[in-house]
Amino acid sequence: MREPDTATLNVGSAEQMQVLGRAIAAAVEATEGTFIIALEGELGAGKTTLVGGILRSYGVTGPVRSPTYTLIEPYETPSRAIYHLDLYRLTDPDEVEPLGIRDLLAGSALLLIEWPSRAAGSIPAADLQVDIAYPPTGTEGRRIRLTPHSLNGANAVRHIVAAIPELRQLSA
Repeated sequence: MREPDTATLNVGSAEQMQVLGRAIAAAVEATEGTFIIALEGELGAGKTTLVGGILRSYGVTGPVRSPTYTLIEPYETPSRAIYHLDLYRLTDPDEVEPLGIRDLLAGSALLLIEWPSRAAGSIPAADLQVDIAYPPTGTEGRRIRLTPHSLNGANAVRHIVAAIPELRQLSA
């Protein structure tokens, strides 16, 4: 995708991360078919908090935990099946095949994949890459980079930025 399709956002709190999650969910709902979001960031950066915001928009209640040990946590919602994957514990991309990810791609599923780099080449390409980084020392919050890898991903980024312009960073 073209560089202008990429957006950089500043998220100052867990509450704003949830707002971003809700905006992502709304953008995904505007698409058809399966949508894959790749979530990268250091431990504790906020990947699962972001996923929680997405899941709340779909009506999921209760605690949202990263499926670090189960690897896949399924959620059934009225509009789509959602699968939260955490690949942190994988040591080799070949470990992905037994998880049956291809079986999850039917219909209009939403896959939220934490640590997709651990399975490079063994999982489908993401529509949207979300990189979460700690800002420079002395600054609070997180810097979020949204990079689309499909037309649906590019449309989603535009929808997200329009929905929460207060998080848009002026100089990326």
